[in-house]
Order: sequence, then structure tokens, then C-alpha cells
Amino acid sequence: MTSIKEQAAISRLLSFLQEWDNAGKVARCHILDRFIRFNHSKTAPELEQEFSQGASLFLARLTTWLRLSYMAGTCLKKLLKSIGIFLSAVSSNRYLVEFLEVGGVLTLLEILGLEKVKEEDKKEAVLLLQMVANCGRKYKELICESYGVRSIAEFMAKSKCEDAQEEVQILLDSLVHGNPKYQHQVYKGLIALIPCASPKAQQLSLQTLRIAQAIVGTVHPSIVEFLMGVLRTMHLEVQYEDPAVFQVSGHLPVFLQQAAAAKIIGILSRKSMSVAQELLSLQVISELMFTMGNRDHSNSQRLASLTLEYFVQTFPIVKENVQTAMGDTLFQLFMDNTEDLYLNMDSIQADILASNKINIPFVFIPPIPWESLQVPKSGEEDDKKEEVAKESKKQTKFL
Repeated sequence: MTSIKEQAAISRLLSFLQEWDNAGKVARCHILDRFIRFNHSKTAPELEQEFSQGASLFLARLTTWLRLSYMAGTCLKKLLKSIGIFLSAVSSNRYLVEFLEVGGVLTLLEILGLEKVKEEDKKEAVLLLQMVANCGRKYKELICESYGVRSIAEFMAKSKCEDAQEEVQILLDSLVHGNPKYQHQVYKGLIALIPCASPKAQQLSLQTLRIAQAIVGTVHPSIVEFLMGVLRTMHLEVQYEDPAVFQVSGHLPVFLQQAAAAKIIGILSRKSMSVAQELLSLQVISELMFTMGNRDHSNSQRLASLTLEYFVQTFPIVKENVQTAMGDTLFQLFMDNTEDLYLNMDSIQADILASNKINIPFVFIPPIPWESLQVPKSGEEDDKKEEVAKESKKQTKFL
């Protein structure tokens, strides 16, 4: 036998559910407003107490209305927020399973691809996907198995809302961690974002790509051309502007991309000699020197200098060409204090860098061997000099 108090609670629950079932669109929006206002941050046991152990009955109604109405966008933000109260509640695994069993992840991913849906509504969908992903590896795998990486990346590339793009970055970062089965898929999705038209998406994808690269390890071949494309795009963007009306503030996102590209090129080149040589064949030296001459963004100059330093120290032909292009004075400044070069050079020297025409021949460029940097043992010095002379003669002939 149930007590009078329990009977009253059940009666209130049934009355509430009946009110929802009989309500139209406007009335349901008001119900959602009340639910969000009074139940935000509640735990699962508190929600069960609020609904007389029948919270799942209301969640089922919310997910049903979501599937029926999401294409029309009716009260979508409030609906997603309400579902989020269930999914974010402490000890909410039961609600999560119920949401997933009715195709909740697929519905959220479809919302991201709908043109008629508002950006703020899509942002709420991304927040729900974050909640799902944060529940563990198998849930991250479920999102990826549902072609989630593609849908999420496409939304990031097309979005005009920077807040929404930043939430997507958080989601992609979550998907690349603790997800060994699909981490390469997320990694490739980040690479695909590099040439997109959105400066913010490019910037955020490059930031996350640095983390993903450390997790994945092996460098994907396509990343080289895409990164070079970012530097080339920056070059053309700046050339297009009229210097008399050039506004730094309007191009700050572009410069942030430029700095990020210069940094990640250095990281990848140090990790892989083959990547470094491919970048040389794509004339990365000219692009790095151009970036060093960008006096409107000091961080781009600093990061490009550090990356160029690696190439100069590793490849003799690069050192020779860079010294010729810079001139002895500027080159010595560069070698003496690479990281702070941008602080010590004048406007004429910056122009020399920005207008460089350096062109490294497309040949196999052997790096400086480690042995050549060591002091030869006693009795081996003459043999070493003779060997180096022969190798130098061969290389000159080859070039």
C-alpha cells in the first residue's frame, strides 16, 4: 500500500505529464522554461525525487518531441537545454543510455548539418555531444561510428559563430584523447579543416592538431601541402591589401593562423626528415622568411625565425641560400639571437625578408651528419679532412 504522500506525488507527476501531452508548441516552451529554471544543476536522485521516481517518463517525451520537431527548429534550444539537464546530472548514466537508445547521437549530428537551424541551437547540440563524449571511450567511439567527425568538422568550417566553433574544438579535443580506435579519423578531420574558408576554424584546428599530432605520432603526408597552403594564403592576403589602408586589427585572425602554421611546420620538420625535405621542395624557406618580415605580428616573426633556424642548421644548401638572401649583417643577427631577431632588425631588413625571392633547387638535400659536428679522434683528422673534401666535391657536381 502506498502512503497518502506517495499517492499525491504520483498524482502530481501524472498531472504534469498530461499537461505536457495536451500542450501546444507555445505551452510546451513555457513548460521547458520552468523546468530549466528550477532543475538546473540537479543530480539524478534529485530529479527522480522531483518527478516521483518517474523522471525517465519526461525525458522520453523530450527525446520524442526532439525527433519529431528538430527539422522545424521549434523551441529547439530550450529542448536541447532540458535534455542536457538530464545528461549532465550526477549519476545520470541511466538517462544517457535512454537517450542513446532512441538515436540521440544521430539526431544531434543531423541538427549540425541543417541549414535552417540557428547557430545557437547547433551550439547546444555540440554541448550535448560533449557530454556524451566525456562519459568514456565507448561513447566517443559511438560518435565516430556515426560519421560524427565529418559532421562536426563540416559544421566548424561553415559556422559563423566563434563561440560555437570553440565548443567544437573542445569536442574534437575530447574525441582525439582516449579514443585509440578512431584517433586517426579525428586527426584526418583536423587536417581537412586547415584549408577551409573560416579563419577561426583554421586557427582552432591548428591548435588542436598540435595536440593530436603528439598522440598519433606518425605524420600524415597530406598535412605538408595543407600547411604550406596556409602560409601561401597569408602571403597572398597581405599582398592583396593596399599598405596605405592596411588594418592590423582586421587581420589578426590571419596572423594567428600564420604563427600557428610556422610553429607546427617546425615541430613536424624536427620529427621527420622526410617531411622537412618535402617542405623544402615546396619552397617553405621563402615563406618562412616572408613571415619573419611581417612586422605587424611579432609572434609570427619569432616562430618563423625558430623554424628557419632548424633548416639552416640542418641543411648546408639552405644556410648558403639564406645567408646570400639576407646579407652578412642580417644573417649574423639571425644566427646570434634567432628568437629575438624581430626586436633587433630595422624596417629595411624586414623588407628584405618580406620581398625575398629565395628558391632552393628541388634535389635530395642531405642533412649535416652528426659525425661532422664531433671532434675527430687522434690520428683520424687527416683521413676525415680527405673524406669531407671528396664528399663536398661529389655534392657540388650533383647540384
